[in-house]
Amino acid sequence: MGVYEHLEEYAGLPVFRFNEETGPDDELPPAAETAWYVGSSFDEEPFDDVFARFVEAVDTAEVTALIIGYWGASYDAGAADPAALLSKAAASFPKLTSLFLGDITGEESEISWIEHSDISPLFAAFPGLERFEVRGAASLVLAPVKSERLKVLRFESGGLPAGVVRSVGAGDLPNLRHLDLWLGVGDYGGDATVADLGPILSGERLPALRHLGLEDSEIQDEIAAAVAGAPVVARLESLSLAMGTLTDRGAEALLSGQPLTHLRKLDLHYHYLSDPMIERVQAALPGVEVDLGEQQEPEDDWFIAAVTE
Repeated sequence: MGVYEHLEEYAGLPVFRFNEETGPDDELPPAAETAWYVGSSFDEEPFDDVFARFVEAVDTAEVTALIIGYWGASYDAGAADPAALLSKAAASFPKLTSLFLGDITGEESEISWIEHSDISPLFAAFPGLERFEVRGAASLVLAPVKSERLKVLRFESGGLPAGVVRSVGAGDLPNLRHLDLWLGVGDYGGDATVADLGPILSGERLPALRHLGLEDSEIQDEIAAAVAGAPVVARLESLSLAMGTLTDRGAEALLSGQPLTHLRKLDLHYHYLSDPMIERVQAALPGVEVDLGEQQEPEDDWFIAAVTE
């Protein structure tokens, strides 16, 4: 399983793709009414050049939502560092509130092959960001984040480094409402432990959090057991432990822990629960929207997370 479709809508706006095929005579939509995708393709016009043409052609002072697509890789002569490029151009985007770094599909690059750098400078360069999302985690570096404005923070990966997880937990994000971490597997860099999640699960530094996703993990049962007693859960409206290797052991821990009946939604889709356990979970949470779709069967006793390579 991977990501095989580009975003068509982002931050409530339709997406317009500005890429190597966009010409000087092409009609462009109003800058403020569009989520702008900027990207190139393998062995085509370098991303730096596409981005330069975008800044020249579009009134970036009115852009509120920006999506960065394929920027190349270490094996590609035209590779770029989008975090550094964006930080340098920050003055051209005074109204930017939503940024998606890595709208790259599996046909362009497998999710665990998407190569990043230190993305920490983006938060200082764009202090008005309310929504920040990243796909891919190879070489990803993040220092603890400080932002008064950020409301949504999401990381999609086949293996999220423990250092990134710890930095999220050590951040100063008083207004963050939505946090998603695709933790992934060790074979692709996902080395975070339950201990690394401790500051997030305590909720002390995330007073406004209403949605928490700890997903796509090969230690999903351990995470479920930790969540069962986590203080942050009491204030959540929705919780996702989806896409990982959740088994009856993890579900039993959830049912034996603190009440979850206050949740609006519990997302457990893509799981390894037995039919009797599915019935138990549904019966225990009659007023909660519970997603138990995509029931899996282990392959020769192998339990595989949904998104890895």
